[in-house]
Amino acid sequence: MIHYIEYGDIFQLEGIVNYAHGCNCAGAMGKGIAVAFKEKYPKMYLEYKRRCKSGEFAPGDIYVYQYDEGYVFNLGTQVSWTTGATLPAIEQSFEKMLAYAASHGIRQLALPRIGAGLGRLDWDEVKGVMGRIAGSYAQVELYVIENYKAV
Repeated sequence: MIHYIEYGDIFQLEGIVNYAHGCNCAGAMGKGIAVAFKEKYPKMYLEYKRRCKSGEFAPGDIYVYQYDEGYVFNLGTQVSWTTGATLPAIEQSFEKMLAYAASHGIRQLALPRIGAGLGRLDWDEVKGVMGRIAGSYAQVELYVIENYKAV
């Protein structure tokens, strides 16, 4: 089930310790919410950068980082920061994320609107893809912050 929240901060949702965000596959986290992930999880960022450089992280892939309290899902949504996200990459990575979450007992995840900010996709199209896939994983609740606002 997806809960859309018009304004907020994924890191401030009460009781949520698992997060996801869309990433480029070039090893850069220099804009948008990616900067917050890079600062909050520096070890994750170094491994993400290594995977990108070695070719282990491509559009449609996920890189799952486990930290003390939960998980961060890095979703490969675009080739680089200069290219836009693609719906097939979002579809593949989103499906992999939900399958992983369901099989590992992860019941709640928070994420920003992926692919529609810096990724330049139409948010309604992305929501349609997410809704279709999430319907097969009712045991995982998603909290999507559509617009960042400090709480």
